[in-house]
Amino acid sequence: MNAKTAVATRTDVIHLSNQRPRNDGTALKPEWFEAMDVNLSAAERRAATLTTRRTVKKAWQAAWLVRAIQTIDLTTLAGDDTPGRVRRLCAKARHPLRGDLAEALGLAGTRLTTGAVCVYPTMVPVAVKALEGSGVPVASVATGFPTGLTPLKQRLEEIRYAVGEGAEEIDIVITRAHVLNGDWAALYDEVGLMREACGAAHLKAILATGELKTLSNVYKASMVAMQAGSDFIKTSTGTEAVNATLPVSLVMVRAIRDYLGFTGLHVGFKPAGGIRAAKDALAWLILMKEELGDEWLQPDLFRMGASALLGDIERQLEHYVTGRYSSNDRHGVA
Repeated sequence: MNAKTAVATRTDVIHLSNQRPRNDGTALKPEWFEAMDVNLSAAERRAATLTTRRTVKKAWQAAWLVRAIQTIDLTTLAGDDTPGRVRRLCAKARHPLRGDLAEALGLAGTRLTTGAVCVYPTMVPVAVKALEGSGVPVASVATGFPTGLTPLKQRLEEIRYAVGEGAEEIDIVITRAHVLNGDWAALYDEVGLMREACGAAHLKAILATGELKTLSNVYKASMVAMQAGSDFIKTSTGTEAVNATLPVSLVMVRAIRDYLGFTGLHVGFKPAGGIRAAKDALAWLILMKEELGDEWLQPDLFRMGASALLGDIERQLEHYVTGRYSSNDRHGVA
């Protein structure tokens, strides 16, 4: 098998139209998580081995990077977002690789897109129109993103607004105080109401892990969010002092694994914030494969929230094809 064929045959993907049953949640079951005490040193040691015990080279690395593209929630959440910027982002989501690179990788004629485009609620109609017919869903942040400190009624209305404008996925933020105070019933009720407001749209619960103080809190918040019906759990808003890290992600994916064992229900995982380099994307793909298996390498169960990541992946793929590194401006995203 030559390198081109190797890349082309290892990038099959399950799209959102082929989703497995949703997580309908459970009653609040504190006995599943209250006794959990995560060992920080052990989590850090395990995370440190992920990229040293497994290496991905040459055609395999190129194929993994193509898979990484398929899992990116291509994101713009800036105060100066404009319809033009969102339309450019959507054009990139439709065609994330230059045509010559796709052809060199044996992907000409293959449907290759990012996992979603993520925007603010007011930009949802622009994104929906720009992505029409592409199969790429629009995700919207909501619920007073990034702090989540607006009144609950207002946060729920924001979800309904975004869904009404065509968003198929909603990234909500939890009230961190519920976690810090150990008020699991309040967190469960809040996420449950948000899930209800989403209707058919999938809910990704952002835990803002950098503000939860301990890995034990991260595990418990993950479990409560899943019990309340979250379709995904997500690390960060991207605005915390500490965003996605491998130790935090390890704890969250083990919570997903435990939840699967309790219920048989699949919940997705989304790291976000600070994921900018292709090597970072590989590290998170390795984490998913090692801890949850190949099933969680598909975009219906794994996403990465990023804006700059796609440009570096494209640059690395050009190096694989040509043997030369290009300048960053050859791979502009927006």
